[in-house]
Amino acid sequence: MSKSMNVKSLSVSLVLLMAGISAASAQAGPTMQEKMACRSDAEALCAEHIGPPQEMNACLRENKAKLSVPCRKVVEARGG
Repeated sequence: MSKSMNVKSLSVSLVLLMAGISAASAQAGPTMQEKMACRSDAEALCAEHIGPPQEMNACLRENKAKLSVPCRKVVEARGG
Protein backbone atom coordinates (compact mmCIF):
# COMPACT_ATOMS: atom_id res chain seq x y z
CA MET A 1 0.00 0.00 0.00
CA SER A 2 1.19 3.47 -0.74
CA LYS A 3 1.56 6.17 1.89
CA SER A 4 -1.31 8.22 0.40
CA MET A 5 -3.57 5.15 0.50
CA ASN A 6 -2.72 4.63 4.19
CA VAL A 7 -3.51 8.28 4.96
CA LYS A 8 -6.84 8.04 3.11
CA SER A 9 -7.73 4.83 4.93
CA LEU A 10 -6.84 6.37 8.27
CA SER A 11 -8.88 9.49 7.48
CA VAL A 12 -11.94 7.45 6.52
CA SER A 13 -11.55 5.32 9.66
CA LEU A 14 -11.37 8.41 11.88
CA VAL A 15 -14.47 9.94 10.28
CA LEU A 16 -16.43 6.71 10.79
CA LEU A 17 -15.20 6.45 14.37
CA MET A 18 -16.27 10.03 15.15
CA ALA A 19 -19.68 9.43 13.56
CA GLY A 20 -20.11 6.35 15.71
CA ILE A 21 -19.16 8.22 18.86
CA SER A 22 -21.61 11.01 18.01
CA ALA A 23 -24.42 8.52 17.41
CA ALA A 24 -23.65 6.73 20.67
CA SER A 25 -23.64 10.02 22.58
CA ALA A 26 -26.98 11.03 21.11
CA GLN A 27 -28.52 7.74 22.23
CA ALA A 28 -27.07 7.85 25.74
CA GLY A 29 -29.32 8.95 28.55
CA PRO A 30 -29.47 12.58 29.62
CA THR A 31 -26.69 13.99 31.75
CA MET A 32 -27.42 15.50 35.15
CA GLN A 33 -27.01 18.99 33.63
CA GLU A 34 -29.53 18.16 30.91
CA LYS A 35 -31.98 16.80 33.47
CA MET A 36 -31.65 19.94 35.56
CA ALA A 37 -32.11 22.18 32.50
CA CYS A 38 -35.42 20.47 31.69
CA ARG A 39 -36.68 19.57 35.15
CA SER A 40 -39.22 22.38 35.58
CA ASP A 41 -40.36 22.11 31.95
CA ALA A 42 -40.85 18.36 32.32
CA GLU A 43 -42.86 18.80 35.51
CA ALA A 44 -45.01 21.60 34.06
CA LEU A 45 -45.60 20.27 30.54
CA CYS A 46 -45.01 16.52 30.63
CA ALA A 47 -45.73 15.33 34.18
CA GLU A 48 -47.71 12.32 32.92
CA HIS A 49 -44.59 11.11 31.07
CA ILE A 50 -42.09 11.26 33.93
CA GLY A 51 -40.30 7.93 33.97
CA PRO A 52 -40.31 6.48 30.44
CA PRO A 53 -37.48 8.35 28.64
CA GLN A 54 -38.90 7.88 25.13
CA GLU A 55 -42.28 9.30 26.15
CA MET A 56 -40.66 12.21 27.98
CA ASN A 57 -38.46 13.02 25.00
CA ALA A 58 -41.45 12.93 22.66
CA CYS A 59 -43.45 15.20 24.97
CA LEU A 60 -40.61 17.72 25.25
CA ARG A 61 -40.20 17.75 21.46
CA GLU A 62 -43.96 18.30 21.01
CA ASN A 63 -43.83 21.22 23.46
CA LYS A 64 -40.56 22.70 22.16
CA ALA A 65 -42.06 26.15 21.57
CA LYS A 66 -43.08 26.34 25.25
CA LEU A 67 -39.74 25.16 26.70
CA SER A 68 -37.29 27.35 28.56
CA VAL A 69 -34.23 28.32 26.54
CA PRO A 70 -31.85 25.91 28.37
CA CYS A 71 -34.23 22.97 27.92
CA ARG A 72 -34.91 23.84 24.28
CA LYS A 73 -31.14 23.75 23.66
CA VAL A 74 -30.96 20.27 25.23
CA VAL A 75 -33.88 19.01 23.11
CA GLU A 76 -32.36 20.47 19.94
CA ALA A 77 -28.94 19.02 20.74
CA ARG A 78 -30.56 15.59 21.06
CA GLY A 79 -32.25 15.82 17.69
CA GLY A 80 -35.56 17.39 18.64
